[in-house]
Amino acid sequence: MDTNVTTNRESNGFCKLSWIQRIGFGSGDLAQNLIYQTIGMYLLLFYTNVFGLSPASAAVMFLVVRLVDLLWDPVVGTFVDKHNPRWGKYRSYLVLGGIPLSGFAVLCFWNGFSGSLLYAYITYVGMSMCYTLINVPYGALNASLTRDTNEITVLTSVRMFMANLGGLAVAYGIPKIVAKMSPDGLTNTKADAHAWFMTMAIYAVAGFILLIFCFSQTRERVVMDKKETANVKVSDLWVEFMRNRPLRILAFFFITAFAMTAIGNSAGSYYMIYNVNGTSSQMADFMALGSIPAFIFMPMVPAIKRKIGKKRMFYVFLSIAIIGMAILYIVSVIPALKSQIWMVYIAQFIKSTGVIVATGYMWALVPEVISYGEYTTGRRISGIVNALTGIFYKAGMALGGVIPGLVLSFVDFNKDNATTQTAFAQQGILWLVCIIPAILLILAMFIISKYDLSDEKIDKINKAIESRHCPETK
Repeated sequence: MDTNVTTNRESNGFCKLSWIQRIGFGSGDLAQNLIYQTIGMYLLLFYTNVFGLSPASAAVMFLVVRLVDLLWDPVVGTFVDKHNPRWGKYRSYLVLGGIPLSGFAVLCFWNGFSGSLLYAYITYVGMSMCYTLINVPYGALNASLTRDTNEITVLTSVRMFMANLGGLAVAYGIPKIVAKMSPDGLTNTKADAHAWFMTMAIYAVAGFILLIFCFSQTRERVVMDKKETANVKVSDLWVEFMRNRPLRILAFFFITAFAMTAIGNSAGSYYMIYNVNGTSSQMADFMALGSIPAFIFMPMVPAIKRKIGKKRMFYVFLSIAIIGMAILYIVSVIPALKSQIWMVYIAQFIKSTGVIVATGYMWALVPEVISYGEYTTGRRISGIVNALTGIFYKAGMALGGVIPGLVLSFVDFNKDNATTQTAFAQQGILWLVCIIPAILLILAMFIISKYDLSDEKIDKINKAIESRHCPETK
């Protein structure tokens, strides 16, 4: 192939991105994680111990918010696919949605209406709807940057590195900052309310600045023209779901993976406070270990995938996560071992290594199922596909939000006790940290075994799509 054809291929989608473009795109995940990871890791603790809601009320609210998302996500996906804002089909929403998202995130951690379930509903629903307004087009933006399979793998590795940088800033930084600002030096009492509000304000502002940076460094190259997307409608979401088998498999994998992640994240703070009797500093260390393996292993993902293949890579790292959870359970039920905090940390590191690689790389599969849909139907409805993955992602988050609240209610968790719980309550927390996530990971392994889009198959699909629009790329 001569230089002109190569250039033409790149202009039609097979593009190599610069490192500043990769980092710029990844900063969008960093931004969203500064906000949404704080919600996922600490909002339940804030609601029960600081704001004053019962675990059962919080659990029901998390479910209701996800049901709202079930209706809202396809509306956003359809709107995004049908419209072309002046700043970019997808990237515009980083700015347009970033302002209200930051505001609602801060209000979620405001204690001005302490104990008001109505206020909690309004702010949490508002935050979640604004998050969708960013996350769905951001996911579609990924598929618009390039068709190149290897570039998508590198981009996903950078993206997940940045996402986990946000996760680390949340996991380690939030408890430290809240405890520092709190009058009692803790994170789980009513006296800590103002500290939570100020901490979330800092993270929300930082997140919005990063969204602006992401906006400035991204360029959309692979999008359908206006004529092809003008007739996109909400019902296309379910049509695409029924006819796109790889998308269905990925969607169910999202449910199990994110349910596992959400359950473990929300229970981690309870585990360190009540099972390990750890300090705020030790809780920060434990939660940070949920992100640190990303900086070691995510840069290695392209090489690992080339060596063993993507499906086998899922099997290996999901198994590592299950082993880590088993070790954490054993350490936690033997008093002599539980007092050895370094053993708790090692178990958490092993568990997190498996979780991070498996759940991080799965985002690289989204552009694949988008291309598969385009190949079979001739329509690249990225917004619709990302709305679908968003629905299942949030369905997993819903389970992750509901299950901890219900389990804590079942084991009679005492939200007014800042230091101790009954043995039964401690066992319930352990279920949430180890047992239930391990069961979900076994299910996830079965689901991903059904995914059959190999790299070779995707390369052929993408080349075939490009050849339809530009015959000289054949």
